Amino acid sequence: MMSKVMIIDLAICNGCHNCQVSCKDEHVANDWSPIAKPQPDTGQFWNKVINLERGTVPKVQVTYHHSICQHCDDAPCIEACTAKAIYKRDDGIVIIDPDKCRGNQMCIEACPYENVIYYNDDLNIAQKCTFCAHLLDQGWTETRCSDACPTGAFTFGEEDDPKIEALMAGAELLRPELPTRPRVYYLNLPQKWIAGAVYDSEADECTKGATVTAVNTQTGETTSAETDHYGDFWLKDLPDGTYTIRIEKTGYLTQKLGPIDATTVDQNLGDIVLWKG
Repeated sequence: MMSKVMIIDLAICNGCHNCQVSCKDEHVANDWSPIAKPQPDTGQFWNKVINLERGTVPKVQVTYHHSICQHCDDAPCIEACTAKAIYKRDDGIVIIDPDKCRGNQMCIEACPYENVIYYNDDLNIAQKCTFCAHLLDQGWTETRCSDACPTGAFTFGEEDDPKIEALMAGAELLRPELPTRPRVYYLNLPQKWIAGAVYDSEADECTKGATVTAVNTQTGETTSAETDHYGDFWLKDLPDGTYTIRIEKTGYLTQKLGPIDATTVDQNLGDIVLWKG
């Protein structure tokens, strides 16, 4: 049996929450033992849509991210469970057996992915995404969340499927530094950006056509953009790091800024003056 994988394309997710709602619809008040006991009405989102508000006004973007169990091949939760309630199926799906779970919560502590395993106080068990294994066992080829997605942001299937293989070739892992070998892949994970606006103080007008270049102080790699009619620029898809900024336009003095830290947050540099040379 080939293992299942999920690929989530964040670039085409529009934040509709259909995946989150459909998961609740499938699991709240429904007992799918031995795969899963009912999910509580509130407090648990086995596929959670997270709104990431990035930057500061007026340079703001919203990115939608998805927090879900990664169904790791080398799942730390399996080793951590003293009750031996967590197992990996032949299709790669990691399941918490609700009848064996004793609620010691060691799996929650062991999981390196934030808020993907939940504790059900009423049932005294840990719970999480099951890739809708109960539906797959009935002949379904999709999870409820992938079936409900109107934009096609979710692709679910077997890893040897040519369509899946093609998507996986360009996909990334959420935390590639971990040795967990997850089965959830992401397309278009958000990278940092640096933005701002350039203007001519003497002429009191926006500066169009200025070249703005970001230089990574660690690697020397450069990313460039030109200012638009409003003097705005966006330097996008920057690897985490520290950057110096150079702004150039014929007839003006070169403006240099930095170092600018784009490791933890996106940066809005605000309005930047260019002076005639």
